[in-house]
Amino acid sequence: MNSPTPDPVAADEPDGRPEIPTRLLVHALVREDGTVDAGELYTVAELLGMTGQQVRLCVKRLVDEGRFTQEGRGRRATLHAVADVTGSLAPDAAYVRHAYRQDAGLAPWDGTWHLFAFAIPETRRSARDALRERLLHLGAAPVQSGLYVTANPVTELVRAEAGRLGVLDALTCLSSTDLRIGDSTEPRALAAALWPLEEIASRHTRLAAFAERCLERLARGPEMPEAERLTTFVELAAHFTAAMTPDPLLPPELLPQPWPGTRARDLTAACLRRLRAGRPAGDAPAPRLFALYADALDRAAAEGPSDRSAAVVRGSRADG
Repeated sequence: MNSPTPDPVAADEPDGRPEIPTRLLVHALVREDGTVDAGELYTVAELLGMTGQQVRLCVKRLVDEGRFTQEGRGRRATLHAVADVTGSLAPDAAYVRHAYRQDAGLAPWDGTWHLFAFAIPETRRSARDALRERLLHLGAAPVQSGLYVTANPVTELVRAEAGRLGVLDALTCLSSTDLRIGDSTEPRALAAALWPLEEIASRHTRLAAFAERCLERLARGPEMPEAERLTTFVELAAHFTAAMTPDPLLPPELLPQPWPGTRARDLTAACLRRLRAGRPAGDAPAPRLFALYADALDRAAAEGPSDRSAAVVRGSRADG
């Protein structure tokens, strides 16, 4: 499994609000029945500081591209998604679920490194680039030209992609518990050298700060109006995506402790549950994105109690 590559979502705006492109807002408000209520869309857009003209132009482009059909006009219109477009904003459900399983100590790591090497000629450049992109999506890091490593058991996913691209004969896969880069063999030192851990941690810190503000607002009352609730959810989803998309979900024994990603995901889960619990009974269908996160959280919680003192856990984006 892998996290998608959405349009850039900048989660470090001075006021703490992530920059959310209008297109992603439309995608985030697709309900479970595949519709977007235009009145709701315009209201949330205004709360996010977008103009009506921005929304109209975006909707027109999405319809022209065949991603949506439109019934009615203006704020009374209903958009119908031609396909499930929520993946444009969110990491997929299995990836989210695994992150929470990992935090709960439910996915132990066996200390194995998984390595992938390939030499694909310039004449197959598009296939080479696609394979490289797939490896990065699966959390692998480049060691040197044509050689990638990850702590996650994703070999079958990589082989499947190489087969789809017609370059399986150029791919070499191997696993080892003895990885040495230069003179370094210590797992945490290797992880720090291979992955941009400070950048990933700072994104999680921003996510945690936003989720804390969200929880404070929900705790203060009064009850959030539905438009504000949706706006808060969209902002939280944007922060969550900005933090999770580049996260390789390394085993905690490879990460500095305490790792801010664990706290950020805990706060996000608490915020999502509060937002979910506050929805009026019998209201319109929830956004698909809301349901995706809720399903991931519920499944992770059902697998077993959290035990963060249990030590070694492992991140596998192949888990699902």
